[in-house]
Amino acid sequence: MNLSYVSIRNITKSFGAQKVLDGINLDVRQGEIYGLLGPSGAGKTTLVKMLTNLEKQDSGDITFEGINLPSSKVIHKIGYMSQSDALYQELTAGENLDFFAALFGIPAAKRVIRIHEVAKVVNLQDHLKKSIQNYSGGMRRRLSLAASLLHEPDLLILDEPTVGIDPVLRQQIWTQFNILKNQGKTIIVTTHVMDEAEKCDRVGLLRDGKIIAEGSPEEIIKEAGVSRLEDAFLVLGGK
Repeated sequence: MNLSYVSIRNITKSFGAQKVLDGINLDVRQGEIYGLLGPSGAGKTTLVKMLTNLEKQDSGDITFEGINLPSSKVIHKIGYMSQSDALYQELTAGENLDFFAALFGIPAAKRVIRIHEVAKVVNLQDHLKKSIQNYSGGMRRRLSLAASLLHEPDLLILDEPTVGIDPVLRQQIWTQFNILKNQGKTIIVTTHVMDEAEKCDRVGLLRDGKIIAEGSPEEIIKEAGVSRLEDAFLVLGGK
């Protein structure tokens, strides 16, 4: 297993006088679900945006498959779901997916198949003809996730993917994440939900722009000498 599928070294980022990321180092392995866990404002979104060419670090290096980011050479291998839903309100769900599929260069003959495949993953296959204006917040999150899966990326980056989604569907989506992992896909997911973090193979605890602990949830819990990941975050964050 490649220990440096995604390598992040000495990353710093400031917005004005505020330092958002302060010397971040971590490795994401190929074929794992890696969770970035931390409260709002910890720097999770800023960090994942650097993996998608949407943000530039002040210093440090990020590589994906050995190629320095940002780079157009590997962008087609990355799928990204942001916190805010980038959907066209005047279009139906199906039209949105068709538009994004065209942007990804998916041939027209294959688009219909992929659209129905990803819609089924998020349980929207019966709602593709509805306008986005008639979608609930949770349905929009699910559609955004479907859009990120269209081009079958090797690396899937998901920023708070299950916010506003009911518990039953959230479990179904996490089941799909594990199916993708078993297919060799790599997933980076940001979350502040502890039970989701415990589903990850490894997690990085991010606080005040720094990684305060990294490892499997079990390793971090043991290191902190507690019984729950939530308690571990509080203990390690106070050191």
